[in-house]
Amino acid sequence: MAQGAIDAARAAGAEQYAETEYGAATAALQSANDAAAAGDYRLALSHALESHERAQNAARDTADTKARVRADVERMMAELAGLLAQGNTAMAAAERARVPARLLDTPADDLAAASATVQKAGEAIEAGDYLDASTALDGVNARIEQALAAIDAAVTSR
Repeated sequence: MAQGAIDAARAAGAEQYAETEYGAATAALQSANDAAAAGDYRLALSHALESHERAQNAARDTADTKARVRADVERMMAELAGLLAQGNTAMAAAERARVPARLLDTPADDLAAASATVQKAGEAIEAGDYLDASTALDGVNARIEQALAAIDAAVTSR
C-alpha cells in the first residue's frame, strides 16, 4: 500500500516537485520496514500509514506545483517572445540606420543567445520538464533588455 503510493508519487514527478514530502514518505516506509524486521508490527503499521499519507500528499503537491510552474513558464515564454521580437525589430532598424556593425555585434550575440535559450526551454516544456525550462529562462529577460538598451545607445550615438 505505502510502496504503491510512493511509486505513484515518483511517477508523477514528486522527486522534483515535492522533494520534502516525498523524502518523508520514503523515510517513513524505511522506518516501517525496520520496525517490521524488528518484530514491532504495530509501529510498522503506523509508519506504513504515515508513508502512504505522505506519498499521497507528495503526489498532490506535485500536481499543484507542476501546474504553477507550468503557468509561470508559459507566461515567461510569451513575455520573452515579445521582447525578442522587439529586439529583432530594433536591430533591423539600427542596421537600416547604418549603425556600425561593431556597435551591434554584442547586442546581436545577446539576442541570438537569448533566442537559443528560449528555444531550448521550449523543448524542455514539450518534454514536460517545467523546472528545467524555468531554470533555463532565469535571467534571459534581463539579457534581452540589456541588448535593447545597447541597440538604443548605438542608434542614439549615431
